[in-house]
Amino acid sequence: MSKQARRLSHFDARGNAHMVDVGTKAVTERIAVAKASVVMQASTLKLIRDKKAAKGDVLAVAQLAGIMAAKRTADLIPLCHPLSLSAVELKLTLDAKRRAVDIEASCRLKGQTGVEMEALTAASVAALTVYDMCKAVDRGMVISDVRLLHKSGGKSGTFDAPR
Repeated sequence: MSKQARRLSHFDARGNAHMVDVGTKAVTERIAVAKASVVMQASTLKLIRDKKAAKGDVLAVAQLAGIMAAKRTADLIPLCHPLSLSAVELKLTLDAKRRAVDIEASCRLKGQTGVEMEALTAASVAALTVYDMCKAVDRGMVISDVRLLHKSGGKSGTFDAPR
């Protein structure tokens, strides 16, 4: 791998942070999928499942929060480009055995830069929302396994994380 290929893209030759110029990149379909998990007490998971949390339907609110977060990623991460997303989807599932809410976020667009940060932000904020909505009954919840599962499109091609 060349020295240029290994250089971090958000730093210039002097080591100063900068926003990457994507103006010359080809417009391609870009897709990214990220995940996160929130592990909790069994009783907390039951409250979520039965839709009896004091703040309301935890999964519905977390799903909406994740979608909203994906659309605001450039406001949160300093060097991200504002993107016009084509689609954002969040799937939240309950895993009784692990006592977890598993979150999978996918983002898609046709553009000149990837959507990995948008998918990661969506999954993270959805997990934080689950925590916020249930913290009154379970402050020991653990948000974990936030990671990129898949990305495709663009010059760097496809990435699939081992599952």
